[in-house]
Amino acid sequence: MKTVCIKGVELEYVRLRSSHARDDAPVIVFLHEGLGSIAMWRDFPQKVSDATGCEAVVYSRAGYGRSGAESQPRDVRYMHEQGLEVLPELLRRLSIERPVLFGHSDGGSIALICAGGTDAELAGIIVAAPHVIVEDITIRGIEAARDAYRSTDLSARLGKYHSDVDSVFWAWNDIWLSPAFRSWNIEAYLPRIACPVLAIQGEDDEYGTMDQLDRIAAQCGDVDLVKLADCRHSPHKDQERAVIEAVSAFVCRLRGD
Repeated sequence: MKTVCIKGVELEYVRLRSSHARDDAPVIVFLHEGLGSIAMWRDFPQKVSDATGCEAVVYSRAGYGRSGAESQPRDVRYMHEQGLEVLPELLRRLSIERPVLFGHSDGGSIALICAGGTDAELAGIIVAAPHVIVEDITIRGIEAARDAYRSTDLSARLGKYHSDVDSVFWAWNDIWLSPAFRSWNIEAYLPRIACPVLAIQGEDDEYGTMDQLDRIAAQCGDVDLVKLADCRHSPHKDQERAVIEAVSAFVCRLRGD
């Protein structure tokens, strides 16, 4: 595990190499969910690396995992800050050129913002269960997570992956449930995305409907959609093989294979 200082905060990151790396394969940068971290991806990035021949770079955002604490209280534009400022600087500092971004949930939204709102040169983006608008089902899911955090062992289970689990959970939960966040919308970035997009979502996602993917498909120029049955909010866990196959096919397309 290494660290890189971005905007005054030390972020943990790891670089994973494939056993059959290809020189023409892009680096895949993994962006975790709203309660995620490097450790919560488990071995999925390595499996993707092995399947595609791509190097995988995985990092924890400020406040998450073993990264340093957030430098200021979170506001409605926290994902904009990550996509427009932090992520481009991370790519520059790690000398990563024309990567593929793989974002899950909040990480998917950050990937879309980066692709549509900066001049970062990207080979493509993969988004799993991304949010482009706030839906009623999203609010209900986050309220249910709040109740579970208060009444079950969810805190202890998440605590294995974060230095300060209470800060991680309440920063995420409070901003999503704030009245100001109800009008959050990143659709303006979608038509500006120039690279190919692979968008994946489970039909049983407890935090969003297929309207999220349909809005991406309607407003981005080059989109492959993967809608998975028997799958909730974490496609890479619930349907790992299907996701790896879709990612492998997408990377092959980007390489021109």
